[in-house]
Amino acid sequence: MTDTPRPHSTERERAPEPAGGSGGASRRTVIAALGGATLGAAALGLASGQAAVAAGRNGAAPARQAADCVLTPEQTEGPYYLDLDTVRKDITEGKSGVPLTLRVKVIDTANCSVLPGTAVDIWHCDALGVYSGYVAGGSTPDTTFLRGVQLTDSGGVAEFTSIYPGWYVGRALHIHVKTHVGGTVANGKYQGGHVSHTGQLYFPETYNSRVAALAPYRNNTATRTLNARDGIYRNGGSSTLLTLTQVGSDLGKGVTGTVVLGIDPDAVP
Repeated sequence: MTDTPRPHSTERERAPEPAGGSGGASRRTVIAALGGATLGAAALGLASGQAAVAAGRNGAAPARQAADCVLTPEQTEGPYYLDLDTVRKDITEGKSGVPLTLRVKVIDTANCSVLPGTAVDIWHCDALGVYSGYVAGGSTPDTTFLRGVQLTDSGGVAEFTSIYPGWYVGRALHIHVKTHVGGTVANGKYQGGHVSHTGQLYFPETYNSRVAALAPYRNNTATRTLNARDGIYRNGGSSTLLTLTQVGSDLGKGVTGTVVLGIDPDAVP
């Protein structure tokens, strides 16, 4: 089957979640002098001297010493989500593109601890801007490329093998992500539990421009939208901008992308 870019369906921005409860700040409210953190010294909690303040369940606001202990903004699910819940690390299904190793670390912002056993659910388009399930402009439920679920390990990290995404009209390059808590895995599927976070991951423009010049991305005829011109990115996207590391001197050999998601595992956004 030959993939052709699908006309863009506008993804609407999601309004910020209101604070809940009375008589104190919601746990979903985080006061911090820092933006989103990435894996590295901050992700390992080594950024001493930098404090993030998160409101506790009783309304108190204890000081935090880990720079990654910041609630990641919710962002729109978009029109292309499929509830497949397929647990697998390699989601490429033969799709060509710059290899991407994606590592997502999940943190509980209530106590700055990592969250092992959390299901990280991702989906994104291929190099030509096409999502599985929506190939050639129509519903194609038999296609599942570039979608998958992984459980975080003892260090709170879920790892995927994928490709660098392409783009379509109106959107910057991105990967959709959900976290699920409280479910189980049976027969290769994640079952039960609840969604605790919905968001998107983004890529630095310095890499986007270089990738766009490579095959098969250079065959994508859609106008590429920069991060700064993407309305969804402007609504908190900088907090989930991936930190990329190139594999060797040839970009075509691939990159590793890392990011930290700070979530409230009890939340049901």
